[in-house]
Amino acid sequence: MFQCFTILKPRILLVYPLFALCGLYFIPSGVHFLLAIPNGKLTFKFQNAGGFKFVDLNNASQRPPVLFLHGLLGNPEGWFDAAAALATRKCRAIVPYLPIDHMPRGQANVGGLVNYVREFTDFLDIDSMVLVGNSLGGQIALRYSIDYPEHIAALILSGSSGIYETEIGTKTFRRQDRVFIRAKAEKSFYDPAMVTDELIDRIHELATDRFRALRIVWVARSSVNDLVIDDLGEIKAPTLLIWGAEDQITPPDVAHTFDRMMPSTQLHFIEKCGHAPMMEHPDTFNEIMIDFLEHSIDRITLPSVPI
Repeated sequence: MFQCFTILKPRILLVYPLFALCGLYFIPSGVHFLLAIPNGKLTFKFQNAGGFKFVDLNNASQRPPVLFLHGLLGNPEGWFDAAAALATRKCRAIVPYLPIDHMPRGQANVGGLVNYVREFTDFLDIDSMVLVGNSLGGQIALRYSIDYPEHIAALILSGSSGIYETEIGTKTFRRQDRVFIRAKAEKSFYDPAMVTDELIDRIHELATDRFRALRIVWVARSSVNDLVIDDLGEIKAPTLLIWGAEDQITPPDVAHTFDRMMPSTQLHFIEKCGHAPMMEHPDTFNEIMIDFLEHSIDRITLPSVPI
């Protein structure tokens, strides 16, 4: 039986509808991204090597590493708790920063991000891995699995894009209206207290930076168009689906569609949880994740008790 353990958590966060960021552009679907803000209790030093920025824990481990992919805004800290949980079990955990809001015009799309992840894993000389992704990060993981199935030991998806996302709000964005921003942001969580003043400040900063906002829009449009639903049957790797039961962005029906159309899946819902389970309920998320790795993947053997 898996035993739970406590890890100090980052103060997180946001998964936020893109159309609320960039009112000058029409996005026909509620595309979202992840934002995480650490509270200083759990921090990791980023490495800068080979043109990449990343955290790499237990890089001497012989097990296939677990690679965590964040969403559209480009903040990897939201995965630090999950990475720490795996590191406690002597599993290699890698959290790359994806430079989504600084991608060149021709690469600011899902395919460009898949190529970026491929270049990153080539740099680290990784030939077998578990890919974990939330929202857009899940869509990148899915497309990578379709393009390079020989490199995938397993998938873990949470609130993943790639099928459809709901549109929760108006098509008009009042960029200077922080009350409006907060109201939209709170729809991404079961608990609206997850949305902090610091988070609203960051959204406002992004929304008023034309260079970054344009790239977010380009990637979002690609996410809407580069759906994976027709290719899900090709993904043979064991896949864990961890979903918020109250997810308003990729509702439970999306999780059930993934579960129905992919050959080898396990589906878990977390109650009183929105679009980012690893943020709202990290202990539960980590328990489900580690149990999956411990019992479902032959190539990854984790100790039965925390180290």
